[in-house]
Amino acid sequence: MSPPPDAPDKPPGKQRRRDQILAAAAELFARHGFHGVGIDDIGSAVGVSGPALYRHFRSKDAMLGEMLTSISEILLDGGQTRADTGAEPRTLLGELVRFQVDFALDNPALITVQERNLGNLTDPDRRRVRALQRRYVEIWVDAIRAAQPDVDEPAARAAAHAVFGLINSTPHSRHLDREQMAALLTGMALAAVRGAATPASATSAALSLD
Repeated sequence: MSPPPDAPDKPPGKQRRRDQILAAAAELFARHGFHGVGIDDIGSAVGVSGPALYRHFRSKDAMLGEMLTSISEILLDGGQTRADTGAEPRTLLGELVRFQVDFALDNPALITVQERNLGNLTDPDRRRVRALQRRYVEIWVDAIRAAQPDVDEPAARAAAHAVFGLINSTPHSRHLDREQMAALLTGMALAAVRGAATPASATSAALSLD
C-alpha cells in the first residue's frame, strides 16, 4: 500500500513513530470521541508533549484523515488482492468475509473510529475515503452477484452494507473468544448474503409465521 498523502516517503523510524501516534490516537478517539480528545492527550499517550506531535502531523484533523484513509486503503487492497486470484465465486465470497472479520476483530478501535467519525473529516479527506469505500463495496457487489446470479445489483449492494454492519459490531462484543467470534461472524455473514436471494414475498411469509 502506498503511503497516505500526508506522509510521503517517510524514513522507517519516523513512519514507525507516526504509526505509534495513530494507534494511540485511535484508542483515544474510540474511547472518548474525536472531540473529547486533545492533542496533549495523544502526546501523553505516546510519551511526548502535545506540540511535539506537530513534527509528525499538521493537526488532529490530519491524524484522523490519515487514519481513516489508511483503513479504507487496507480494506480496498485486501479485497482487490482476493478478487484478483480468480477464485471460484463462492470461495471468493468466503475469503472476503473472512478478511473483513479478521480486520474487524484485530482492529476494534479503528472500526469504532471509522463508524463514528466520517463526519469529522475535512471535505477533501471525506471525499477520498468515500471514493475508496465505494470501490471496496463494488468488489463485494461483484462477488455476491457472481456467487448468486439471482441477486440483482441493488440487493447485492444492500447485502454488502448489511454484512459490514454485522461484522463491524465486533467492538461491542465481549462474550466469546476471538476464534469463536470469528467463526460466529463468518457463519452469520455468509448466511446473511445467502438471504439476499430470498424473494421479499417469501421473507414476508416467513415473518408472518413467527
